[in-house]
Amino acid sequence: MEEEYWPEPGEFVVCTVKKVADFGAFVELEEYGGKEGFIHISEVASGWVKYIRDHVREQQKVVCKVLHVDRHKRHIDLSLKNVNEHQRRTKIQEWKNELKAEKWLSFFAEEHSLSDEEVSRLKALLREKFGLLYLAFEEVALRGPEALVEVGVPKEYAQGIAPVAAENIKAPQVNITGYLDLSSDAPDGVNIIKRALDECLKVEEGGVSLELTYVGAPRYRVKVIAPNYKLAENVLRRATKRAIDYIVAEGGSGKFMRYNEPA
Repeated sequence: MEEEYWPEPGEFVVCTVKKVADFGAFVELEEYGGKEGFIHISEVASGWVKYIRDHVREQQKVVCKVLHVDRHKRHIDLSLKNVNEHQRRTKIQEWKNELKAEKWLSFFAEEHSLSDEEVSRLKALLREKFGLLYLAFEEVALRGPEALVEVGVPKEYAQGIAPVAAENIKAPQVNITGYLDLSSDAPDGVNIIKRALDECLKVEEGGVSLELTYVGAPRYRVKVIAPNYKLAENVLRRATKRAIDYIVAEGGSGKFMRYNEPA
């Protein structure tokens, strides 16, 4: 993060240990321009610490919890003992992701000859709107340039960042399945069913794919692949409803099942 930024109390930060003394350890905060923080010996580990170097050493990367920030004195108090293993792993992964996102943004900036000031403004905007640069890239990979344009990023920037995001981030996907029973006693019942299935496939949503498979009369499998379960369920519901509404209007019958029940 840029130099003018400061961490907030309760935040987890990645630090590099620079100096270990008998009374504590001095560290640099990796995400805050190398600002210095201090871990008092009482915050190094739970219980009594006999030898502080048994717990921290110079150049070691550690995850700390911010206890207090004094911007006027430029002093940050940190705790090492108040970070559990899950919090440590999560923060380290977040930090690594952010480093990757910084690199991706640098590639884009170099390719489009952005000035340092323009890059700084872009970073500030993305962090303000998405919290982290990496989350901004994830959103672009999922939704395309529009995800940036709608938060105020110039269109030409958004269109340049989109392919970088698509190349480096694999959007998460889930898939769900449901079943449709469609039947019609009309003379052209087969065609009515085909048109009902066509209605099902007319439901379109960005980043979502819908597949129909014949299981056996009168059943069809409907599979939806989407970025998340909420969207997948929504598309599945809308698609199957269109098919059922169509075939019922044509005098036939339709039924949706979440699971493959006996016909």
